[in-house]
Amino acid sequence: MASKPLPRPPRLDPVQLNNLVENADAFFGPGSTYDGRHFSRPSFDGADLSSTDFLECELAAPTFDGAELRGTRFRDTILTDCFAPVLKASRTSWRDVEITTPRWGSAELYDSTWANVRIDGGKLDFLNLRAAKITDLQISDCIIRELDLGGATATRLALKNCRIGTLDIQQATLKDVDLRSTDFRTLNGIASLAGAVIDEYQLGLLAPILAAHLGITVA
Repeated sequence: MASKPLPRPPRLDPVQLNNLVENADAFFGPGSTYDGRHFSRPSFDGADLSSTDFLECELAAPTFDGAELRGTRFRDTILTDCFAPVLKASRTSWRDVEITTPRWGSAELYDSTWANVRIDGGKLDFLNLRAAKITDLQISDCIIRELDLGGATATRLALKNCRIGTLDIQQATLKDVDLRSTDFRTLNGIASLAGAVIDEYQLGLLAPILAAHLGITVA
């Protein structure tokens, strides 16, 4: 019997941070660069962080309520216990990043780019990744009310042990996307499911949607 093809897992390297300097700069202006800094419970609430660079930084319990992060870049950076009722972060860039237990309400991350990123734990009401470019992203043990991947290009994306209310993949391009072990109640865009791997239990849940998509009457 031929073995079942398995998706290639995300290629993830741990973020290594050394000799960080405690950040003493209270001004978070647009276009700034922070390199090798440690932020302890920083409040970015209402700050304009557009086009700001965080390079080899650790942000412990940051808050982003009402902050503008459009075009912000995160490189070799760790964020823990991140809080934002509304995360305005379109066209952001995330490369070699670890995000632990985020609490985001509406996370506007459309047109963003992701490479070698882990999101572990946390609760997200709405994760908007429409038209995002994703390579090597793992989201694990996370509760997401709605995950929007409409029009996104995702390669080596793994959703592990997540609970998702609505998963939207309309017009997405998927390759090596692993949905096994994740529970989702509603799937929009079943025509774009090619390139994803699901388990037999998920296939049973999707059977009525597949039948309706193909025009099959089950009697």
